[in-house]
Amino acid sequence: MDTVAFGLDHARQLIEVQHSVGTFVVISSSSVYRDALGKTLDEARQNGFPDLPVPIPETQPTVDPGAATYSTRKAAVERTLLDHATTPVTVLRPGAIHGPGSQLSREWWFVKRILDGRKVIPLAYRGKSRFHTTSVANIAALTRVAIEAPASRVLNIADPSAPSVAEIAALISQHMSYTGDIVEAPGEDYPPILGRTPWSVPRPFVLDMQAAAGLGYVPVTTYADAVKLTCDWLVETASDGDWRKRFPGIARSPELFDYSTEDRLLAART
Repeated sequence: MDTVAFGLDHARQLIEVQHSVGTFVVISSSSVYRDALGKTLDEARQNGFPDLPVPIPETQPTVDPGAATYSTRKAAVERTLLDHATTPVTVLRPGAIHGPGSQLSREWWFVKRILDGRKVIPLAYRGKSRFHTTSVANIAALTRVAIEAPASRVLNIADPSAPSVAEIAALISQHMSYTGDIVEAPGEDYPPILGRTPWSVPRPFVLDMQAAAGLGYVPVTTYADAVKLTCDWLVETASDGDWRKRFPGIARSPELFDYSTEDRLLAART
């Protein structure tokens, strides 16, 4: 199982050892999907957010393989393995991965605000955004199914439902006993300025899970259940040192925690 295959060289490494392996399960990304106009997640800021079907099946066209972006590099991994590996390869395309241990925990957007005593937490797009979440426990469950029935294929992997940002906010707030206000911020611009969470998208990004279900896969958790463990882990980990060192992935986007701009925009809105 390769969870860190990020480019062509990584795919070639797997090809080199394939004769010593019974089957591969390789983590790709649902960001490889493109719409009819060629729009993708990687270039959404420049070209506009992609208009994808709801839900997105594995047959949806993808970006061309290449080295230009995260998604084109993932596509290069997929194509190299599926075209050249003689050992069976299952490629998994997750959504917004979550779980304890993540260096890029999206839930920190909410947890940090609650720990910092923010009285108001705004949600862009009125909190209606849906960017399909994927628990690491469900990735593990589908991996087991794939290993027990080796074949070369591509499978989406996501949680049983795709919660809205408002639902995510409610779950985290309830678990952490948050007593402040969750407010809906209007607007259609992408990316939004006020209330931009890591899941904030102007159109749904939801994955079709029928192919995995057809193989006998059954999810082992929901987002509502799994997020509790993630929040507890975040609180414990952040209490032991600088959060930027604990969660370097999300620390690379400091604009997500620009409280001064957030306060200014909230005051103007009021």
